[in-house]
Amino acid sequence: MSNAGLPSGGATSGASFTPLPAPGSTTTPGPTAPAAVTTSTTAVPPPVVPPNNQNLNQIVTDYLLKKGYKRTEEIFRQEVKDLDESGRPRQQSDGTISERVFPAGKYLSSFKHYERWVDNGLDLYKFELGKVLWPLFVYSYLRLVAQGSTVHAKEFMQKCRGRFESAHIDEIRGLEVVTLAPHVRENSMAKLYLENRYVIPINKSLTGTLFHFLERELDQCGAVVLDIIQQHCRVDSVDRGPIEPFSFEAIYRRARNMDLDDVDIQEGIPGLTNRSGVANRDILENQAALKLGPLPLEGELRDDITAELEEEDRLHPPKDGVPTLVDEFNSMHPIKKEAGDSPQRTDIPYPPSRARDVVVEMQKVRENRDRFRIEGRTGGVGPGLSVCMVTFHNHLGSFSCVDFSKDQQLVAVGTTESYIRVWSLDGKPLKSRLPPEKDLNVNNRKLIGHSAPVYAVAFSDAISNIDRNLYEGQPKPETDSKLLLSCSADGQIRLWSLDIWTCLCIYKGHDGPVTSLSWSPHGHYFVTGGWDKTVRVWSQDHASAQRLLVGHDTPISTVAWHPNGTYVFSASDETDKSIRMWAIANGNCVRVFTGHTDYISALECAPNGKILASADVGGNIFLWDIEKATRIKRCRGHGRGGIWSLSFGVESTVLVSGGQDNTVRVWDVEMPAEGNRPTNQQDSDGTIVAAGGQGDGKQSGTGTQPAGNSTTGKKKGKEVMITPDQISAFATKKTPVLKVQCTRMNLVLAGGCYYPETQDRDR
Repeated sequence: MSNAGLPSGGATSGASFTPLPAPGSTTTPGPTAPAAVTTSTTAVPPPVVPPNNQNLNQIVTDYLLKKGYKRTEEIFRQEVKDLDESGRPRQQSDGTISERVFPAGKYLSSFKHYERWVDNGLDLYKFELGKVLWPLFVYSYLRLVAQGSTVHAKEFMQKCRGRFESAHIDEIRGLEVVTLAPHVRENSMAKLYLENRYVIPINKSLTGTLFHFLERELDQCGAVVLDIIQQHCRVDSVDRGPIEPFSFEAIYRRARNMDLDDVDIQEGIPGLTNRSGVANRDILENQAALKLGPLPLEGELRDDITAELEEEDRLHPPKDGVPTLVDEFNSMHPIKKEAGDSPQRTDIPYPPSRARDVVVEMQKVRENRDRFRIEGRTGGVGPGLSVCMVTFHNHLGSFSCVDFSKDQQLVAVGTTESYIRVWSLDGKPLKSRLPPEKDLNVNNRKLIGHSAPVYAVAFSDAISNIDRNLYEGQPKPETDSKLLLSCSADGQIRLWSLDIWTCLCIYKGHDGPVTSLSWSPHGHYFVTGGWDKTVRVWSQDHASAQRLLVGHDTPISTVAWHPNGTYVFSASDETDKSIRMWAIANGNCVRVFTGHTDYISALECAPNGKILASADVGGNIFLWDIEKATRIKRCRGHGRGGIWSLSFGVESTVLVSGGQDNTVRVWDVEMPAEGNRPTNQQDSDGTIVAAGGQGDGKQSGTGTQPAGNSTTGKKKGKEVMITPDQISAFATKKTPVLKVQCTRMNLVLAGGCYYPETQDRDR
């Protein structure tokens, strides 16, 4: 008998074997059949069950580990951990990402398909239709990260980021740190995008074009784009023409001094697109009213000044019709002020007054009385201000900043070669208290200490001294500049003595280059702005900063003080382009000004404390109402290249600006942006005079002038629009103006570097 079918270790004779029932079959109890009867038995194999996705993933993981591909296995595990049984990404339970799920590779192909459609379309429509690309980029990346598609998210970022790096570099850097699904729920910027709808203003006619395309290309990109728009965006149809530099809409707006970005200012995510992090509406609701009045004088100092002024009036009686010095002082510093208009003297601690302060305040009263006055609205044909231009030669392009002392005796320049040079403006020898230099007869000194380019220099307060000594038997108080501040790319702020011509103190705190600085109007304190996005307030007798002001998203480009010394202004460059106003007493941000679209290069606050002026490299000057945090108007006339300095007249009715286009320009602050302006007339000396006034209030035309370019000269002869509020322009032809300063007598000092080679090369 054959024993085939038995196990290899078969049963001995007389033993019985009962095969197991097949899965799913039923068995009936019965007597066991003898082995002799079951002479031929075949084993039944189990049925083949197809492996599910989980089994396949495990098989692949085991294989990769067996072969030693640990890094590949880790990436594979990350990709499949959020897949369901069907191999599709699991839906997010918190509802922050769309309910609809697309394959990971679909986002990149959809973005590229829509991008090609925009780029291959009419130039007239690219600007508006391209607005969809940024939110499409952001939300596609966040979705890929949220569903665990790490590899696809990284690829998407690498292949699509190039289009946005110039305008959204900070947002891209913020997105790059979002690499895991929990980051999408925890990262502040990701939450801001997911919790708010991205506003996209588009022309009405283009709205239909956009959605017709998406419906037609539903399989290629429409499904993804439409889903992102539906879930995360809000498309606002606006009634206007397409915005392009030479479109009909743009020409129409320029002719009426209107902004091209009136509607587009609302584009984006609230709080992120404006780069402010906080809205002015919230600030105005939560903060107390600003105190923009002058800082009151100390009671003892006021009494001393009044007594000395009375003595001056007795010794030198004023002419008929000229107020006495005491009357002028009382008008400058009235005793009774409205409650809340001025800050308290105790808000910010100042050192006690000295004999020098009495002399300085007396001279300020005298200069304020005898100054050249600019009263009332000028109407575009104001008084002819005098401008004294100081030109630097043989500098080899190394001068980076300029400043004049307030008594018009000294000028200092910082260089890219890390040193500072100080000159006397009248050519007289510079004083020195060092015994070996008692008889030294030089009109300039070189200050060495920085180890990188110097970005800004600033003299301490000064004024011309009075003729007599108020304090008999004591040394006559000196009122000239004693200190000079400088900041550099080496991250240091240095305080220099102008008596012994050496560095007195080094202030460290900024992480990276320090780009700008400014003395407080009352001395003792100064403010700096740096590459580390912070603004710091220092006192001259402390090595560490007294206030750290944080809120800007990009490096600080320029800083300025409010005239009462209780507020500072700072502007940020790159993508931020906002201006913030800070309260020194508590370090809070009390106002935010947004609207610039170019690098903000200069800030200046008016002496009346109510108006702020800001300028950018695009040739625009914005005037702001500080209390309301609103823009008053925009002044235009400078060519592109930068406006590097601003200065107000004493009455706050005129503004002086100096720019890279080799001109000094004077602006009417009180004249509205719209007004009657006839064609400019060019005098024989090259000065452009803007004649005209307030007629019927209608816009009759826009003046133009030839604008030269100090660096290339290629823009020579190109027409640049001039707003009607320009009073006059002074051309230097080959000297870009780095500094303008309106003195207490309403005279203007200007300084710049002569560049003959750039003009000659282009002839």
